[in-house]
Amino acid sequence: MAVVRDTSAFFLRGTASQYEHVFNLYQEALKLKAQEKNKKPEELIKLDNWYQNDLPKLIKTRGKDMHLSHEELVQMMKWKLARGKFYPHLSNLIKINTPKAVITETKKALKKLPNLEAATVALNNLKGVGTTMASAVLAAGAPELAPFMADECLMAIPEIESIDYTTNEYLKFVDHMKAVAERLNGEVTDEEEKAKKWNPHKVEMAIWAYFILRKSNAELLNDLPDKENLITNGNGTDNGVDEDSNPTQDSSTKDSVDSEVQDESSNPAIAGEESSNPPGGFDETSNPPAVSEENGSTANGSPLSKTGEESSDVPAATAEEAPSAKRQKVEE
Repeated sequence: MAVVRDTSAFFLRGTASQYEHVFNLYQEALKLKAQEKNKKPEELIKLDNWYQNDLPKLIKTRGKDMHLSHEELVQMMKWKLARGKFYPHLSNLIKINTPKAVITETKKALKKLPNLEAATVALNNLKGVGTTMASAVLAAGAPELAPFMADECLMAIPEIESIDYTTNEYLKFVDHMKAVAERLNGEVTDEEEKAKKWNPHKVEMAIWAYFILRKSNAELLNDLPDKENLITNGNGTDNGVDEDSNPTQDSSTKDSVDSEVQDESSNPAIAGEESSNPPGGFDETSNPPAVSEENGSTANGSPLSKTGEESSDVPAATAEEAPSAKRQKVEE
C-alpha cells in the first residue's frame, strides 16, 4: 500500500511547493496536537498564536533594546510545555527569575546576535532556561536566524543520532534548518521573493507540522503537490527506524528530560521527581529516566541507549558531548 514517507524524507527531499503546502497546514497540525495533548485545546492554540505572531512583533518594537519581560518569559515557558513534554517544576523554576534579571539577560543575549552560540549561553544564566528554552527565545526574537529546537524536527534529521540538548547540538540543528531554507529559496525564481521566503524558523514549523499531520491525520497530506518523491510502498522510513512502530502511543512520554532542569542536585524536590523510575528501565507510560546535564546518564549513572533503555556497556560521556538517547522515532 502506498503511504506518505516519514518526516525524514520530507526533511531531505521536500520541495519548495511541498514545504509551502505543509506550512499552510500548520494550524491544522496545531489543532490536532492541541486536541490530543490538552484538556482545553483552545489554550495551546491561543498561546501558539501569541508566540508565533504577537511576541515577535512586540520584541521588534523595542529596537536596539530588544528583550523579553518576566511575564513574557513565563508565558513562553507555558507555550513550550503545552506544545511539548510537560514538566511542572519548570513552570515554577522560570518564575524564580526577577523581572530585572529577565530584561537584563534577554537584552544581553539578543544583542549578541547573529552569534547564536553566545546568545544561547547568555540565556542559560536564567533559571529554567536551558538550550531548548533559549532556542524559543531566539526564534521569537530572530526567526530569520534561529529555529525552535523541537524534538519532532530533531528526530527528522538522520545525521543527528542522539538528542542531548547541548548548545553544540542546537548549532548543528540550526545548520540543518538553514541548509533546507537555502535549498527551498534556490527554487524561488523571483529574487525579491527569495530574500524573504524561507528562514530556519519557518522551515522548522513546516517540518513540525508534517510530523504531526502524518501521525494524526495523514489524509490532510493527500493533496501534497508532486508527492511521488515522498511516497513508498513500504513502511515509509528512510532511516532504519519505523516512525509508526507504536502509533497509538503518545511519544511525548518518551522525550528525554530537557536541559532546562537545572541545579537538580540542589533541589531535592526536582531531583526526586525526575528520578522515581524503577531500576533497569522505565514504563513507557511514565516519564523516562532522568538525564544528567553533566554526563547524559540516568539518575543511577547508566547512559541511555537509542531506545531509551539503560545500558551498562556504553561509557559515560564527557560534559562537552553529553549525549542522551535519541528517542525511538515514533510519531508524536
